[in-house]
Amino acid sequence: MIGVLVALALSALCAPPIIRWLGTRGFYVLALAPAGALVWVILNWPTAGEPPAVQTIEWVPVLDMEIVTRFDTLSAILSVLILGVGALVLCYCAHYFDDARPRVAVFGGEMIAFAAAMFGLVVSDNMLVLYVFWELTTVLSFMLVGFYGIRATARRAATQALLVTTAGGLAMLVGIIMLGERTGSYLLSDLLADPPADGVYVSVAVVLLLIGALSKSAIVPFHFWLPGAMAAPTPVSAYLHAAAMVKAGIYLIARLAPAFSETPSWHVAVVVLGMITMVLGGWRSLRELDLKLVLAFGTVSQLGFIAVLVGIGDANVAMAGLAMLVAHALFKAALFMVVGIIDHSTGTRDIRKLARLGQRLPVLALTAAVAGASMAGLPFTIGFVGKETAFASVWDTGAYLPWQSETIDIVLVIGSVITFAYTCRFLWGAFGRKVRSTPSPAVAKMHPPGPMFYFAPVILATAGVAAGFLSPQIGSLFEPYAETLPAYGHKLEHLAMWHGFGLPVVFSIIVVVGGALLFLLVRQLRGQIFRYRPLVNADRIYDAALRGADTLSLMLTRNTQRGSLPITQGVILSTAIILPTVVLAWGGRNQLDWRGFDSATQAVIGGVIAVCGLASVILRNRLASVLVVGLTGYGAGMLFALYGAPDLALTQFLVETLTLVIFVLVLRKLPAEPEPRHTTGFKPLRALIGVAFGASLVVIGLFAAAARSEQPVQVDIPAAAYEFGQGANAVNVLLVDIRAWDTLGEVCVLIVAATGVASMVFRNRRFGAVPRVADAARMQAGINGEDVDDTVPPDRTRWLLGSDFRDPRHRSMVLEATTRLIFPTMVVLSVYFFYAGHNAPGGGFAGGLTMGLALVLRYLAGGRYELGEALPVEPGRILGAGLAISAGTAVTSLFLGAPALSSAVFEVTLPVLGDIKLVTALFFDLGIYLIVVGLVLDVLRSLGARLDIERTSAERQPAPTPATASEVPG
Repeated sequence: MIGVLVALALSALCAPPIIRWLGTRGFYVLALAPAGALVWVILNWPTAGEPPAVQTIEWVPVLDMEIVTRFDTLSAILSVLILGVGALVLCYCAHYFDDARPRVAVFGGEMIAFAAAMFGLVVSDNMLVLYVFWELTTVLSFMLVGFYGIRATARRAATQALLVTTAGGLAMLVGIIMLGERTGSYLLSDLLADPPADGVYVSVAVVLLLIGALSKSAIVPFHFWLPGAMAAPTPVSAYLHAAAMVKAGIYLIARLAPAFSETPSWHVAVVVLGMITMVLGGWRSLRELDLKLVLAFGTVSQLGFIAVLVGIGDANVAMAGLAMLVAHALFKAALFMVVGIIDHSTGTRDIRKLARLGQRLPVLALTAAVAGASMAGLPFTIGFVGKETAFASVWDTGAYLPWQSETIDIVLVIGSVITFAYTCRFLWGAFGRKVRSTPSPAVAKMHPPGPMFYFAPVILATAGVAAGFLSPQIGSLFEPYAETLPAYGHKLEHLAMWHGFGLPVVFSIIVVVGGALLFLLVRQLRGQIFRYRPLVNADRIYDAALRGADTLSLMLTRNTQRGSLPITQGVILSTAIILPTVVLAWGGRNQLDWRGFDSATQAVIGGVIAVCGLASVILRNRLASVLVVGLTGYGAGMLFALYGAPDLALTQFLVETLTLVIFVLVLRKLPAEPEPRHTTGFKPLRALIGVAFGASLVVIGLFAAAARSEQPVQVDIPAAAYEFGQGANAVNVLLVDIRAWDTLGEVCVLIVAATGVASMVFRNRRFGAVPRVADAARMQAGINGEDVDDTVPPDRTRWLLGSDFRDPRHRSMVLEATTRLIFPTMVVLSVYFFYAGHNAPGGGFAGGLTMGLALVLRYLAGGRYELGEALPVEPGRILGAGLAISAGTAVTSLFLGAPALSSAVFEVTLPVLGDIKLVTALFFDLGIYLIVVGLVLDVLRSLGARLDIERTSAERQPAPTPATASEVPG
């Protein structure tokens, strides 16, 4: 199972270059990936009576995040649909798209990635991992539905599907955590083997789980996103909205039914809403004029039907539900493909513009008729087998559902009548003769599809008939899952095409006759029946909810975000004061751990910090304020050093120095002092907030120190760092091993910050690498009309190349000479910090900061061209390389047998150096080093070099000439 997931993921990565190389014919190559996975599923089909195959990968055992996969009957059934239909849809894409359409190459990768996510979803036994795959399908569906991103309808549909299914997924996550904490295990197999006792807590958790399932499978009231998703290309509709994504919710219902189907909340959420969905979706399909929307609302209706069957909790009804699950995937995917061929050939899906298409495309009409027969539940199809079994088995559950079984069966019959009616409407609307004696203009101008375009829908439609005749054999594959449920009516019945005359046959006759009459009635009285818009419309409710959220957001923003930095800071600080203080006052803490300074040195440093903090408020000069704020940071670093934390002290000194440089770079664009109109004077409220915030931090810190009741974890950290992280520097091991995930998130924030700063400074586009001396020479030559060689200063002793192009007023020979001498030492020191950090003070972060300060020194001494000479690389490449190396360490650790982003040790023997022991954390630290260097370079390029260019351009602008008397107005 893990191998199949990896193979599909790698295929998704290889898909774009394959499509770019082979064109749309490459989709046939891509189809080999799900087809090969399908072969694996068939060869490893679970054997009845034997335990299912289980694979486990240790990831984060403390958080129950082991990757556990379990391949049982239900997983195998869904896998066949996901992989089999996925392979056929990819073959269909080879003729649906053309090579010139943009994003087709990426589309192929997204489709295979979706197949991988769905396969991971149905084989995941760990509910948290299942949720990860669940949300991956949501994100990928957003990308696939929004394929035509230039269209407003596609963007709206993708956003709508994302919001609805993500909201349901978040509710499901809460339910997963509630059940996992109650049962003590996050494995589905453990939950189903020993479900918790029914109660309010469990009922709420189950309902939250079902909200995720209902939203994914478009069950009322979440049904409206599915018809909107028809803005996607037809292959997406045929795959996601017929065979794959919408089945995820059905799968979750079927998976949880053996444990929770007897709870009252389950029946309301699944059975009642499923029946409403079946009738409502079918009725809405009779209103539509777009063939794709007819099928979309029909899909909503069929999903409601299947949800009822798999959610009742009876073995025989579940057999009917699985049969309908397979039938729906086959006939609905085929019919969506038929609509795609019609649209591709005629340019329209409007049934008002189609007439006598069956005469021009008889093979396509026959394919649609066969698939439609299965959708309508006509004999000799798997749809007929599922419908007949459903009618019989639901009626027989009277002992389990007194009086409800008859009601449910009657509603299912009514829904099936509507299903027959919209099937007739679809076939007649697409292929019927209607009133024209000749084909409609759209049909007359059509271009016939190629024979291979028919391949996928013909295979699916034929499979629907073959499955009907093979229903006994298919039913035997379904029975291991059905046996996990009780058979309340009778013993477990086998699937078959014919069980003799009985109530199901009567119901089927009612469905056929009633459906035909309803189709004729709607066709004749359509103008009267559907004259008015429905009073309640889910789309309008969704739009109103979004407008309400926007209005509420504007009200909140208008009252809290007024564009004033002092007000914003005041709100944040006031919240940080009031909330913890109130919680602390209500808590049970009543002791303080009061501890003074250990030495007079600490008291002096603390006093200096307090004086500098006060001075920063009083001083008017901006540079002086920045300097005294920097002194507070250096004082904190000294306190770290005195308390025996050299790593923290080193990092504090480096960060504080770099922060001072960034402040100075920004202050170059501001006046030395605030203008009189910006002077705020003494503000008592601000002073009160400042004092209260400082006091609250002190008090909370004291209470936090007094709250410890066990031995501090710091006692065990050094030994654990050496044992598990293979390093003697506990601080560095914490950053690159024990909490590497946190560090990876932090560096991602750094990259986002660097990108944001550059975007604000460059405004229109990001520039490449920092300009070099050769660029300055070419530019100066272009200005003066000289050769490049003439602009280069003659050979002579000089300290820095870039300083020759600076204004002499801004040059300092002492600084240039010092930089020339110190820069190599700083580079070597940064490399030392990087390599020594695992066992001594330092690390990738400290080394990167040291290298960044070396670049700062080169820039301050030699200007922007000297910065380009120091590191002539585009900062974005350094940032990307660092992130790739750090993130890649997670995968490397897994291959070496260690949990993700934890230290794995490997030894190599080199001819000269001998045996070398390496730890994967070293490469993670290398990524951190590169990210910090790229961040500093990006800041210097944007806040430094870019602003220098703008200032130089402003200085070159000619001074305005005085206006003559005739030019003076008035």
